[in-house]
Amino acid sequence: MRPLPVAEPGNPDIRSATRYLLWLAGRIARPLSAASFCGLLWLGSQAMMPVVIREAIDEGLVPGDMDAVLSWSAVLLGLGVVQAVSGTVRRRLNLYNALSAGFRTVQLVVGHAHHLGASLERRVDDGEMVSIGTSDMNTIGNAFDIVGRTVGALFSVALVAVVLLDQSASLALMLLVALPAIILLMGYTLRPLHRRQGAYRDLQGELTSRLTDVVAGLRVLRGVGGETSFARSYRERSQRVRHAGSRVAGAEALIRSAQVLLPGLLVATVTWIGARAALSGSVTPGELVAFYAYAAFLVEPLGIFTETADRFARAHVAARRVVAVLALRPESRQQPQPDAPSPSASETGEAPPAGPVRPGPAPALVDEGSGLAVPAGALLVVVAPAAEGVRLADRLGGYTDAPVSCDGLPLTGLPAREVRRRILVVDNRSRLFKGPLRASLDPHHRSDDAAIGDALRAAAAEDVVEALPDGLDTEITGDGRRFSGGQRQRLVLARALLADPDVLIVVDPTSAVDAHTEDRIGQRLRAARAGRTTVLISSSPLLLDRADVVAFLPRGRVTASGSHRALLAADEEYRLVIQRETGADGPEVPVPGPSSGPSPDPSDTPPSPRPAGRASTPLASGRSTE
Repeated sequence: MRPLPVAEPGNPDIRSATRYLLWLAGRIARPLSAASFCGLLWLGSQAMMPVVIREAIDEGLVPGDMDAVLSWSAVLLGLGVVQAVSGTVRRRLNLYNALSAGFRTVQLVVGHAHHLGASLERRVDDGEMVSIGTSDMNTIGNAFDIVGRTVGALFSVALVAVVLLDQSASLALMLLVALPAIILLMGYTLRPLHRRQGAYRDLQGELTSRLTDVVAGLRVLRGVGGETSFARSYRERSQRVRHAGSRVAGAEALIRSAQVLLPGLLVATVTWIGARAALSGSVTPGELVAFYAYAAFLVEPLGIFTETADRFARAHVAARRVVAVLALRPESRQQPQPDAPSPSASETGEAPPAGPVRPGPAPALVDEGSGLAVPAGALLVVVAPAAEGVRLADRLGGYTDAPVSCDGLPLTGLPAREVRRRILVVDNRSRLFKGPLRASLDPHHRSDDAAIGDALRAAAAEDVVEALPDGLDTEITGDGRRFSGGQRQRLVLARALLADPDVLIVVDPTSAVDAHTEDRIGQRLRAARAGRTTVLISSSPLLLDRADVVAFLPRGRVTASGSHRALLAADEEYRLVIQRETGADGPEVPVPGPSSGPSPDPSDTPPSPRPAGRASTPLASGRSTE
């Protein structure tokens, strides 16, 4: 058996849940066949034991031949050894098959999530992804765990039918009729269970999504006093999940009772017929014992058949969820044709760019959809509505099929690894990982303490590390929950600066810090990224005043570009946006200059709630303070 997980999970068949399960079976065909053979030996040896016992009674005990008794006892011991060995190997193979199917499913979903990129969180709830990686993985794996036993059960039932046909035709015919009837009846009882499990799975995914949202935004909820409202909503949804679970439990209780009742009736019938045959003298004592042994033995294969149907019904529900995620395709937005002329400012009613168009170096990034051209080596700040800022970051980062070029080459024509190496997108949903802070800032272990210190200083985060008991070696919890929102934001920015990409795109990098810290970040960020292309999506005047170029996208296209001061003087719509950002009432908006003297200690503020998708800054939003 190969180690798990495998290096390459393969290309799944996602035309339906059934086809996906069959594809998984094909991926593990050899261990699945080996498990089936071991299951055949395991239950087949059990099915032969009543025959050996019958012969030992009729040929040994009844005539008093102890040699025959010992001989048949040795055969019985051999069957027991075969059963023990095959059962052990079968269990190991079944476990491998279950883990292989589950891991392969998780690999496919995680790999596809990476392929979907930023569009994933707008199309699939976090709770749905968590459920796929936990419960659905186990559910699909459990279906393949039972395959070996199912094959053994089928073989053993056929073997028992042949043996009984040789001893009693009526018993064999009854068995051949009763077993399919019981299986069909059990399949009928699984229908409502299948439907109820699907409904329960939907509600469970919604509840998990709500829980992850509440945990992630607990700090913000406490800040606005929303814990009670969300707790009430969570209780209501939890009760709905509980009621759905009760309906599933009711259907399962019916199936479990049928698993006991129906095989029990079959055992009672076979025993009654065998007892009457023994009283009439048509069967020997050994055959009577064998009849009862077979009747008792058949309970196990029938239970396996029912459990198989139950597990594959559950697996079908889980596979349907997996297929729904794997069927998602990266968003491809409709863009203007390259040869189509862009509408003029007079046609759209948009303000013309502030100032004349100045010659410069070839742009590092060009987004044809918005008309944004990012000069190479420049610090460019984009002022855009929240939704458009999200979409712009996705396009510039190569997360969509939009016509965006980098140094004249379309991003869609470059390998994904190359795009990720050259362009880094950072937003407020970026995470810190559990473990030493050093590993979270430098996951590839390529930087020394001096380089990490420079990145922390550029992000104005050196005070965060200095306050930790063990500095960079301090163990942090998942998502860095020991830090405030502003501290996490600065640490994430430091990690991005340490990566030192050719193009750095940061969405709203200072939404959770105070003005003094924001001014230091703007000054140090400009120095740290000198000569490299940096795009900030923000409407903060402190960052805008330090930009080489400011691009204004109020309706998805660039309507003005230039310096912050030039746009304030020439573009009234831009000026109104900045007025709403700063809270200024008059027509004159004060333009901040470089800070002088030492700045006071930062006072971090919690980030405001974001819309679904990549976090962004609103086009005109007030800045919360604490």
